[in-house]
Amino acid sequence: MAEVVQLSLSLFPSAYASSCAMCPIFTALFVIAAFLALIYVFLTWNFNYWKKRGIPSAKTWPFVGSFPSIFTQKRNVVYDIDEIYEQYKNSDNVVGVFQTRLPQLLITSPEYARKIFVSDFRSFHDNEMAKFVSKNKEVDKILANNPFILTGESWKERRAEVTPGLSANRVKAAYPVSQSVCKKFVDYIKRQLVMASADGLNAKDMCLCYTTEVVSDCVLGISAQSFSDNPTPLVGMIKRVFEQSFGFIFYMVVANLWPKITKFYTVGLFAKDVEEFFYDIMRKCIQMRRDNPGQQRDDFLNYMLQLQDKKGLDTVELSSHTMTFLTDGFETTSQVLSHCLLLLGRNPEEQTKLREEIGTGELSFEQLSELPFIDACIHETLRLFSPLMAARKLVTEPYEFVNKNGVKVKVYPGDVVIIPANAFHYDAQYFEDPQSFKPQRFLEVNGGVKKYRDQGVYFGFGDGPRICPGMRFALTQIKAALVEIIRNFDVKVNPKTRTDNRFDDTYFMAALKGGVWLDLVERK
Repeated sequence: MAEVVQLSLSLFPSAYASSCAMCPIFTALFVIAAFLALIYVFLTWNFNYWKKRGIPSAKTWPFVGSFPSIFTQKRNVVYDIDEIYEQYKNSDNVVGVFQTRLPQLLITSPEYARKIFVSDFRSFHDNEMAKFVSKNKEVDKILANNPFILTGESWKERRAEVTPGLSANRVKAAYPVSQSVCKKFVDYIKRQLVMASADGLNAKDMCLCYTTEVVSDCVLGISAQSFSDNPTPLVGMIKRVFEQSFGFIFYMVVANLWPKITKFYTVGLFAKDVEEFFYDIMRKCIQMRRDNPGQQRDDFLNYMLQLQDKKGLDTVELSSHTMTFLTDGFETTSQVLSHCLLLLGRNPEEQTKLREEIGTGELSFEQLSELPFIDACIHETLRLFSPLMAARKLVTEPYEFVNKNGVKVKVYPGDVVIIPANAFHYDAQYFEDPQSFKPQRFLEVNGGVKKYRDQGVYFGFGDGPRICPGMRFALTQIKAALVEIIRNFDVKVNPKTRTDNRFDDTYFMAALKGGVWLDLVERK
């Protein structure tokens, strides 16, 4: 036998050598294939998690889970959620979905949505974002004490501290500041019209200048010089506050694949230079107010200083508290204001109704608060372009859902349930002709905001105990600006602006894709 082998090798030496050379390649390919197979199994092994529990599961892909748009960014991820809602809303109260490989529940029942926010709040009182943001105030100075992020008793304590600073009396005290800023805003718009191109005015930038000025004045007692040719760096930094870094997005993906990483490693939501800028400006404003006790005024910063004396807060805690007012007031309010102007521009008859309600005289805070149509216009805007497109709530106590077919499923602390707010807002079952701007839906004669909140289908400011604490302040800002703009200008939509309500592909709030561009015509 040995002789035969030896003879074969002598007759075919090149073939033997080639065979030996290929062995490492085949081994490497096998190792790579095995490794990829292991990854695939790791990513998909629990994709039958909900089916085993008798709950239908939405279509799911390896790595991207049920929401591929998070990764493709070809459209806003809310459309992934909306499509799942539409597919299952008539057959199920809940449907299983996956965030990468983590099982979560999507709520399709308004009754359950209402329970999660309000009546059964105790079982869902934390927000999922809390899992990804560090509670260490040295790691994340801006969000460490933000009520949206905090959980459990910490949330209750901070909420109780912040809420009195946003009382009706304090908002009323700040109203003259808002009125003064609104007058400057109108002058600023008139100057911009002189220089406007054929594309019109960028409503988002214009409104952000306004909210920056009014919030920085009302909260910190300083001017951002937003309406001047040389605004302070505050304006530019505000635009960067909600620009999520790639590092944070990647961290969230890794945390969903391997949740244990959150126990020993975190990544800040905001860029460090942005965080340091705001922390520094807070520190300077606080010190300036401390050094000039004779210049005190009844604003939010003054309230926070009183809270610091009472609670013994350090500078980082105080700054984090104050940033709650700022972050809630800058971006969100400017988005709502710009989209409200867009919708009024598209609907001149509604704009005329609003102008008639506003009248020509100066409005007191009480008078402004009693204008039903302006309230209805804002809430209809919040329905169509909601800052809260989908709420992601952490389960904090075991809870049992019952599907329409009678199957029960239990969720446990740490699980996540998703409330598809945008899907409810655009559901024709609850809002007739949902794509259209119809403020009369929210008039008291038709049931008002309460009607839709009680049904569990409207979440303009959220709902329940964790409803937006700055809601009253935001509404006052928006209404004060609308009054002055509608009085002084006819609002028209520039042809550059798209005619549908398509959302921006990547922005986390509802923002019109391509931006809002307006033609404002000064009224004589």
